[in-house]
Amino acid sequence: MLETIAFILIILWVLGLVSSYTIGGFIHILIVIAVVVILIRVIRGRRL
Repeated sequence: MLETIAFILIILWVLGLVSSYTIGGFIHILIVIAVVVILIRVIRGRRL
């Protein structure tokens, strides 16, 4: 489920880069959150 959310956030980020600069800042924050969630998931998965 987290991977799906991260994938959606990545798509929104790309659309934000292409469409406008006003939403771009918000989308960049979302993509940073998505990357952090993916990294935490990978780190926890390797420890288990």
